[in-house]
Amino acid sequence: MKNNLHLKSEKQMTPGARTALWVLGGIFIFALAIYSVDTLFNGLVLEWLQKRYTSSFTHWDTTGEMAYYYELLDWHGMKLLALLFLAVFTLIWLFVLFFVTRYYSRKKVGSAVSDIASDIRDYMAEDVEVQEIFGGNYGEISTQMVEIKAAMQRHEQILKEEASRKNDLITYLAHDLKTPLTSVIGYLSLMDEAPDMPEAQKARYVHITLDKACRLEKLINEFFEITRYNLQQIILEKETIDLYYMLVQMTDEFYPVLSARGNTIRLSVGEDMTVYGDSEKLARVFNNILKNAVSYSYENTEIEIGAEKVEDGLKITFRNRGKTIAREKLEFLFEKFFRMDEARATHTGGAGLGLAIAKEIVTLHGGTITAESENEVTTFCVILPEGL
Repeated sequence: MKNNLHLKSEKQMTPGARTALWVLGGIFIFALAIYSVDTLFNGLVLEWLQKRYTSSFTHWDTTGEMAYYYELLDWHGMKLLALLFLAVFTLIWLFVLFFVTRYYSRKKVGSAVSDIASDIRDYMAEDVEVQEIFGGNYGEISTQMVEIKAAMQRHEQILKEEASRKNDLITYLAHDLKTPLTSVIGYLSLMDEAPDMPEAQKARYVHITLDKACRLEKLINEFFEITRYNLQQIILEKETIDLYYMLVQMTDEFYPVLSARGNTIRLSVGEDMTVYGDSEKLARVFNNILKNAVSYSYENTEIEIGAEKVEDGLKITFRNRGKTIAREKLEFLFEKFFRMDEARATHTGGAGLGLAIAKEIVTLHGGTITAESENEVTTFCVILPEGL
């Protein structure tokens, strides 16, 4: 593929040759203008020059019979006239040259930009080598375009993979909604058809129906979480937060879930500990981490929550005993729509957004969030700046 801009650059003349051409052209045009005016007005210019810068006289010989006619040129006056014409010509020509050059430069720059833009469109739209588009004289542009195109392709691939994971997840969730909903309708129908059902059996059916309804609620909440993640723009409203009170309150909220599995929480946080940030958003971070810890903890085990001051600020840790997370999975733990439980039949895990949202919020606060897992102990560590 040919490059128009490259071909044009090879035909350009040197600046010195271009200047000489302009000067010669200006002299020719000026001389042509003087000649045209003189011709148009029947020699008026030459007549004026003759009257103004020549003097004539007649000389008779000694016999008085022969006369000689002389015309003398006023060289001093002609020099002044030439200098005046040169000055006027130079000023006029510089003025013309300035505007013509300005117009030419703008046109040339516009043409170059248009050509480069066209080449960029061709390169981005087609699967070709960069040298075929930009040639060898545009190494810097070629390098930058290769990097930009590679980054765009990576970003596009990430978006495609994310959309694919999201669509798969929604499909799974939609399919899973049928199971608990069918059970709820089925057990309620049985109780409706047999009003004199024994109390023990009725209580069993009510318990199963409630369990399935809770499962249904969880799946619906996952749908809302996916939608909320796409539509919500995170804006922080920072203030000084009582960290100890926040974590105590969160522990109380998780009591029903913890007691059902025989889990407990041990809180090792100083009562005077505070953190500067958005209380609602940080509560969501800790809630998501704690929910993950509860979901993947062994039954009848303790979940430890601690906080301490470190050089970088305030360090908050969540530690639970459960199945060790493989190292390759730890790398993707904070990615959107990543789920630890690959089998959809399990009741653990959510839409795979909780930890991704937690990471975004922590990053906006200028902090970091990491996870480690070994010897059946998983630890989440959040470090937040302490001061204002």
